[in-house]
Amino acid sequence: MTYSELHPNAHLFQLQHPAWAAHASIYEVNIRQYTPEGTFRAFEEHLPRLAAMGITIVWLMPIHPIGQVNRKGTLGSQYAVQDYYGVNPEFGTLDDLRHLVQTAHALGLYVLLDWVANHTSWDNPLAEQHPEWFTKDALGQFVPPVADWHDVIDLDYNQPALRRYMTDALLYWVREADIDGYRCDVAGLVPTDFWDAARQELDQLKPVFMLAEWDELYPSGGLTWAEFNSDTKLLERAFDMTFGLRLHYLLDHIAEGKQPLHDIDVYLAAERAKYPPSVYLMHFTSNHDVNSWDGTEYERLGSNVLPFAVLTCLLPGMPLVYSGQEAALNKRLEFFDKDTIDWRGYPLQDFYTRLLQLKKRHPALHNGQLESRFQRLPSAPDVYAFIRHHGAAAVLVAVNISAEPQTLELPAEAAGNYLDVFSEEQLLLQPNNTLPVPAHGWRVLEKR
Repeated sequence: MTYSELHPNAHLFQLQHPAWAAHASIYEVNIRQYTPEGTFRAFEEHLPRLAAMGITIVWLMPIHPIGQVNRKGTLGSQYAVQDYYGVNPEFGTLDDLRHLVQTAHALGLYVLLDWVANHTSWDNPLAEQHPEWFTKDALGQFVPPVADWHDVIDLDYNQPALRRYMTDALLYWVREADIDGYRCDVAGLVPTDFWDAARQELDQLKPVFMLAEWDELYPSGGLTWAEFNSDTKLLERAFDMTFGLRLHYLLDHIAEGKQPLHDIDVYLAAERAKYPPSVYLMHFTSNHDVNSWDGTEYERLGSNVLPFAVLTCLLPGMPLVYSGQEAALNKRLEFFDKDTIDWRGYPLQDFYTRLLQLKKRHPALHNGQLESRFQRLPSAPDVYAFIRHHGAAAVLVAVNISAEPQTLELPAEAAGNYLDVFSEEQLLLQPNNTLPVPAHGWRVLEKR
């Protein structure tokens, strides 16, 4: 599988990614649950640790005031936005946010805000000031975008004035807080041409990074396949990256025994058929929705949590780490109430650091894969192995999801001197050697 081959639709994908995103990993921050204080200032103290871990992009869950009407739980959903120009006082002030962004920038980090363009809280002033901007039912009443989302009401992007308002609000946070882009909630439910136009205006202020909560290979936002619009084209002009939801669900199904491990090949083939090599997809074993509603990675993936984390970090795409994963958090965090993460000395900090620092420094692990090559290695049914090449540089990865140790027979082109990224052992691999892979384990080797 050569990732530098010309994709037949490559000419449609005109977006230029910021240069700093090429080897980036992303970290999702749940400010509410991150610290006992639940504030920007308290979280800011963790930024040096995240930078040392190899993170480049910090994504903050929504920072706006939360609606009171039809609120869920005691604190409400952070996705029920009451004021697009305000800061949730529980988290701090605008100056606190600015300070966080400045500190992040000084550490070489970039900050995305989570943006909820599709709907507002019921008591957002826009509902009274501009009721024509909202979707109505047959009786002229406001409606939620999805039945279960009863704390929010749907916006109508057929209204030009709404588009102008939302674009101006997006521009405001780049100007006022110097943020570096947005993660956009249920982005595929908002017209793509809105995002295309907004991106052009944002890039006139500074080169931004835009992440869509969507996957054109998989439905999102509670939709069924029949409702899914595969022609949204979010990645052509508006977004740098979307969620790799199909890989996420595939890993869950593999852990449940519903699909074989080697179906990852089918996923990668579908991704390459849909997208040119320049496109970024975000891969993960957890995020705020998955953790709270589907279960922790330990509930879903069992003994293969860490092997699957290795895959999400080192397969083509950008890895995401969610708040608490480096603490081996084995708890579903409350979504609408206070539920502080127990950090327990960060037992997986070193694990993620080794993976993400490798991702950050190694030329073969470039997010866009324009000049790199992915080589799948033949392996036993419970082993998934590959080499990512960039010229003479290479990273060899093998994961074993079985309860027994396995061996990987290496082809002649895998021969060479390697460093085991985890044991730090120097290895000389000869043609036709075998590589042991421990039960529910992994090997990550960097060619020297």
